[in-house]
Amino acid sequence: MSQQGVTPQSEDFSKWYTDVVQKTDLADYSPVRGCMIIKPYGYELWEGVKGGLDRRFKATGHRNAYFPLFIPESFLKKEAEHVEGFSPELAVVTIGGGKQLEEPLVVRPTSETIIGWAFQKWIQSHRDLPLLINQWANVVRWELRTRLFLRTMEFLWQEGHTAHATHEDALEETMRMLGVYADFAINDAAIPVIQGRKSSQERFAGANASFSIEAMMRDRKALQAGTSHDLGQNFAKAFEIQFTDESNELQYCWTTSWGLSTRMVGAIIMTHGDDQGLRLPPRLAPIQVVVVPIFRSDDERGPVVETVERLAGALREAGVRVHVDDRENLSPGFKFNDWEMRGVPLRMEVGPKDVAKNSVALARRDIPGKAGKEFVSQDGLVAAIRERLDAIQANLLQQATEFRDSHLHEVTGGYDDLIRVIKGDEWGLAWFCGAADCEQRVKEDAQAVSRCFPLEQPHPGETGACVICGGEAKEMAYFAKAY
Repeated sequence: MSQQGVTPQSEDFSKWYTDVVQKTDLADYSPVRGCMIIKPYGYELWEGVKGGLDRRFKATGHRNAYFPLFIPESFLKKEAEHVEGFSPELAVVTIGGGKQLEEPLVVRPTSETIIGWAFQKWIQSHRDLPLLINQWANVVRWELRTRLFLRTMEFLWQEGHTAHATHEDALEETMRMLGVYADFAINDAAIPVIQGRKSSQERFAGANASFSIEAMMRDRKALQAGTSHDLGQNFAKAFEIQFTDESNELQYCWTTSWGLSTRMVGAIIMTHGDDQGLRLPPRLAPIQVVVVPIFRSDDERGPVVETVERLAGALREAGVRVHVDDRENLSPGFKFNDWEMRGVPLRMEVGPKDVAKNSVALARRDIPGKAGKEFVSQDGLVAAIRERLDAIQANLLQQATEFRDSHLHEVTGGYDDLIRVIKGDEWGLAWFCGAADCEQRVKEDAQAVSRCFPLEQPHPGETGACVICGGEAKEMAYFAKAY
């Protein structure tokens, strides 16, 4: 890996991001425009995301399945708003096996339609409900402007799809899964997110209502990190997903869908990274502790290597993800910089003096320089390492929360104040009527849109004047520039 530094965030945040993704071996560009190759270190980080979510999905009663990549074009046309919303982004196969296909096949942009078709076959009675399915898959959307992890033509994700007997049950599911995403983001990714409802203009095509978790990146732009949708009966009616209720009457199901993608990897990079590179939360880091043996002669090598192997083995046995950097012909300083850039939470150094003193040196990635370095005894090392990994996890969340909160502003001075806040790369919280014309005005004047109506309203039970048009507004919304 290159030892050249990354572009400072203050100089060019976009270039900093690209430098970090490539120099830390997370991903590379593909020969196909807008696609990416996820390298092992990046995929291991995604596996951490996947594992944290999958445990939560299964704990809430969902089961994994897999549906086809190719979807008959006619399926998308059954739900008018859905096809209209996705039409510009579709990749369509018209030739297969050297012959023109009788019906074009859409490469999966999302799976509401194909899963709706399957649910129609699987559901007959209220006893079949709720049906709680999740799929881990790739999807294709023909994006014009792409960026590694954040927006690519092909990306990895999970998409949950559920069917329920009542709208109350479906809405409860929608909010439960939004909460699952928030729990994962906060507790595993150390990203403080705001849960909220999207405006009508920003909701998912074909949904009654869309909800999201919104995260603030280090350049203060917003990133929609996960979404959960109340689909009402729209797809149920399009695909005849019906069941007989307890009175033996035929009813349409109420359905939901929810998804989180490899964009979360980008969120982790841009929430925690600094000018030295990545800073990974311990719960998701592919390597939690990197061990660097230090010796100058063969006489020193034996005792140091023996100690390193013993300590690394004890940590692995305790479930800590450890890597021993035994690369030859590289100085310890090179290795320190290398792993600092890769964002490993904790570095452990073992040299001849440490062997003699029955100690090790620990350096925390979240605290720079000497302040983050200490010597601890080899006795009780597992407990000491766990304690410090927990402290790093908590500190990253605290740092990100304090950063976010310092850039959130409740707008009280009217529309000009809102635009000033947004153009200053801050988030503005203001009364908003939700009208499309109002949202379009902000988009034209500040290149921003509403992020969400936060579930936790600052003035519950109150109403105000829309900051844009002056009309009645029942809720406040966040506005910000976004990815």
